[in-house]
Amino acid sequence: MHDQFYIAIEGPIGVGKTTLARLLSQAFNSELLLEVFEENPFLSDFYADRQRYAFQTQIFFLLSRYSQQYGHVQPILAHSALISDYLFAKDRLFAHLNLQGDEINVYERVHQALSANIPTPDLVVYLRASNDTLMHRIVSRDRPYERNMDRSYIAALSQAYDNFFHEDTGLNILTIDTDEIDIVSRLEDRANVIGRVRAALEEGATQALLPGLEQIVPAPAGSHSQTDHRRLGDFQRWHKALDHEKGFHNDIYMNFIALNEEIGEVAKLLKLSWMKQITLTEKGMPLSQAERQAIRGHLPELKEELADVLAFVLKIANDLDIDLETAYIEKMTHNWTRMWEP
Repeated sequence: MHDQFYIAIEGPIGVGKTTLARLLSQAFNSELLLEVFEENPFLSDFYADRQRYAFQTQIFFLLSRYSQQYGHVQPILAHSALISDYLFAKDRLFAHLNLQGDEINVYERVHQALSANIPTPDLVVYLRASNDTLMHRIVSRDRPYERNMDRSYIAALSQAYDNFFHEDTGLNILTIDTDEIDIVSRLEDRANVIGRVRAALEEGATQALLPGLEQIVPAPAGSHSQTDHRRLGDFQRWHKALDHEKGFHNDIYMNFIALNEEIGEVAKLLKLSWMKQITLTEKGMPLSQAERQAIRGHLPELKEELADVLAFVLKIANDLDIDLETAYIEKMTHNWTRMWEP
């Protein structure tokens, strides 16, 4: 992970964007850029009469967000990582929800002129929540101008966000459902989310493209480019494509039996290495040297058998429709925060 990365947090009103931005800023020791929305002089009037004050409110937000992004993002990234609690592109999402006719046409012309100068984040964390959860959080934080928030407006906004992030935006997107998590009160939830963000940012070693992956199974929207880096999800998709291409029948029970057979092959090779190690130490060879020499004799076979083990793990995960990368991060996050017996 490079030092000057840029993360934007997005999602509907009340989902917890600013809270997560503050926590990530601490976790990554980065600069923090928060949206200045309370300075909008039309905001209270907008929530009272959306149709009448939509255009003034939206144009003020557009210019304010442009000024903040254009003036701060690049200078900060020159020396530090940056976490922001909003994405500039979301302004257009709100505009299409609130404006119509000539107003949206004028808005589009201004937005098009400004957006070309705005940097693109390395990662967008999209926070989702049910309408009930959003309304509960909005009521709980009790901002004066949100006290008469229209439930149907929040529902429409959530749908607009879902539609936006399901399009091919060209953004690297990590989607997190927040209904069942509490990153403020529960340390395990907080560590889980931070771990998922770290994984989404992680670049890893540059490697060659997996053969045929891009042609057979295109990467989902928001994933890392398949031409640059490989992720565990890439291996899962590639293996599914391989099974389909070769006509391999997948049966979860047979795959589990085959997995154990492959583990048995690894065990057999390790047993032979161990026996060779004992023989070498009895002849006076130091233990560490004997271990290396004994393993080296079986290393090509061990590599092949371990690859088979991984292949059947991937096949079983695909059978169960389990995202192994997410499952692994969640489990290891739990282990990281767990108290172990001495």
